[in-house]
Amino acid sequence: MFVNEFEMRKLMCEIGKRVYNRGMVAANDGNFSYKIGPNEILCTPTGVSKGFMTPNMICKIDMKGNVLQSDGIHKPSSEIKMHLRVYECREDVNSVVHAHPMYATAHAIAGIPLDKQIMPEATIFLGEVPIAPYGLPSTMEIPDAIEPFFATHDAVLLESHGALSWGIDLMAAYFKMESLEFYAELSYRAQMLGGAKEIPAHEVKRLLDLRKAFNVPGKHPCIEREGLCTKPEGSSCTHDANCKNRVCSCESKAPKAAESSSQADLIARITEEVLKQLKK
Repeated sequence: MFVNEFEMRKLMCEIGKRVYNRGMVAANDGNFSYKIGPNEILCTPTGVSKGFMTPNMICKIDMKGNVLQSDGIHKPSSEIKMHLRVYECREDVNSVVHAHPMYATAHAIAGIPLDKQIMPEATIFLGEVPIAPYGLPSTMEIPDAIEPFFATHDAVLLESHGALSWGIDLMAAYFKMESLEFYAELSYRAQMLGGAKEIPAHEVKRLLDLRKAFNVPGKHPCIEREGLCTKPEGSSCTHDANCKNRVCSCESKAPKAAESSSQADLIARITEEVLKQLKK
């Protein structure tokens, strides 16, 4: 893989400005990285606003987190551990972006995953964005919490923290972050209007076929784990405790009605038998 390192440093500064200007971070929050070789990673510095970085501030580290190059003043982000875990587990990934976008982070704080199919673009490119369990920032707790999602997702919410996305290059990883924030804002605003109307299961399938036709790189939960993003037509499932690992196990309304009727008959027979016993 050939990468012009200086151009990548400039691009990282440009992405930093975009993230900052869009309100996805405050003060010195956020961090991102780019893998430029088998054992070389460029990463943003700690303690610096992402909107005011310059190329010389970008640090270079190896896959173990050791500093290979810096300007002698700035140090790598303390949260680089979660980036390294992504690179270790996903050979197709060359960039990771971590930010605190307002609506996505609000969902992470409220414990509400982005798991409804409400917009074609979100369904095609994200599928859903789950919430990884809470971990103490800058420790191995977060890498451990996000690893189970690598096989099926390209973005996660971090419980009470923010969001993380990854992709084949820096722009791909950044655009996923931008898309999930737009998805989160739509979800929030739709809720204010009474709730989002979900795309029917058969239409979700057609959207997934489009993704396959587009040959979009990366992982997608609806494709990696069939059934994760769809539920039977007419189902009232909201993917709560009755669905294991977010795979719908709910039955349609018609069978439920029949089941309720049988249950009512059983209760009536039991009641009748109890009354008979009381009269003896």
